[in-house]
Amino acid sequence: MLIERLGRMLMRIGAALVGLESRGVQRQKNLRGDRDIEWSWIEARIPLARGRALDFGCGGSHLGLVAAERGYDVLAIDLQNIEWPYNHPRLRFRRCDVMQLHEKEFDLVLNCSTVEHVGIAGRYGIRRHQPDGDLEAMGKLRELMKQSGTMLLTIPVGRDAIFPPMCRVYGAERLPRLVEGFEIGEERFWKKDDTNRWLQCSRDEAVDFACEMSSHDPLQNVCALGGFVLMKR
Repeated sequence: MLIERLGRMLMRIGAALVGLESRGVQRQKNLRGDRDIEWSWIEARIPLARGRALDFGCGGSHLGLVAAERGYDVLAIDLQNIEWPYNHPRLRFRRCDVMQLHEKEFDLVLNCSTVEHVGIAGRYGIRRHQPDGDLEAMGKLRELMKQSGTMLLTIPVGRDAIFPPMCRVYGAERLPRLVEGFEIGEERFWKKDDTNRWLQCSRDEAVDFACEMSSHDPLQNVCALGGFVLMKR
């Protein structure tokens, strides 16, 4: 009987929480669901094509696998060893620093929430602080792309800031510098609303978003997000 009463009590509490959320009650904003936004946005823009793709800072994501299924021969790189629970004949991994990569002529570059970490010591095996490491990496990636190549980029957006050892956030000052040398074919921005859900917003709203990215726990951090289709020019 006691167990049944506890069960009914938990069900009532759960239903009350769902009801509060459905009525738009304010909730603490955090990064919950950021990968759902970034991965789905990039996946939707990987075309069916033959060519060569670079998955920069692949981590444990499946984006390289998606590109391979779409017809690309994919090289995925990361500073740390990555083990996937699958193999694919058009997907290979190499542990390396992008600045030491000499292969060129990539038709497609996947740059999902990676470049903001470049040059910030303390994570992912990065030992040396490089204030412009992100800008240098973007220049290198541009060099590795075909003249007609495309980059799919997602980054944290908000008021310009660095949160060592976590990441940079790109605002009105640094965002234009990051995409210098590229033509922006498409851009999309998102921010959290007062119920902690992602919603689309304008560039001006995104770059003015007040961020907190100091914690190793993503549920203690929050920023806006930006997605970009970049063409080499």
